[in-house]
Amino acid sequence: MSVYTFSPEKNAKLIDERSISFEEIIAAIQDDQIVDILEHPNPEKYENQKIYVVSVKEYVYLVPFVINADGNIFLKTIIPSRKAKKKYS
Repeated sequence: MSVYTFSPEKNAKLIDERSISFEEIIAAIQDDQIVDILEHPNPEKYENQKIYVVSVKEYVYLVPFVINADGNIFLKTIIPSRKAKKKYS
């Protein structure tokens, strides 16, 4: 099983601004709610970064992540996406 890490400060900001937490995303990932894994559209700027497309509470979120040298998966942020909801629903 993968170990997921994230910034506690970013998590607090996401809860306040978007009403979603990294804990909810991790629970959805562990419950097989990943609907896709995308390559980052700007690989020059965001080298080694990919994007989980995760379904949570009847909505679809984009979650950029990197796999650290120790094998842990660092979640960068959570982006609600109407476009992804339309595509994957």
